[in-house]
Amino acid sequence: MAKGKNGFVAFMDDLPVLVKAILALPGLDFIWGIYRLVKGISKNNGTLTIVGLLWIFLGVPLLWIIDLVTIILSGRPTVLVD
Repeated sequence: MAKGKNGFVAFMDDLPVLVKAILALPGLDFIWGIYRLVKGISKNNGTLTIVGLLWIFLGVPLLWIIDLVTIILSGRPTVLVD
């Protein structure tokens, strides 16, 4: 686990790419919204926190494909702001 990272964020970052891709499928993508929300709160980043909240509700019907593609290409979901 990387120093200074939230436990949940570090856990999600350390998952195998296949598991990350499965979590990006429709119906499960809200988990990446929670990831963004927790990461935004832990970094005291208001923009990322808002993106996390929006992703929880919009990720399942619309944004899951963005996460799936970026996980396949880069091994991590789109965070938009770090």
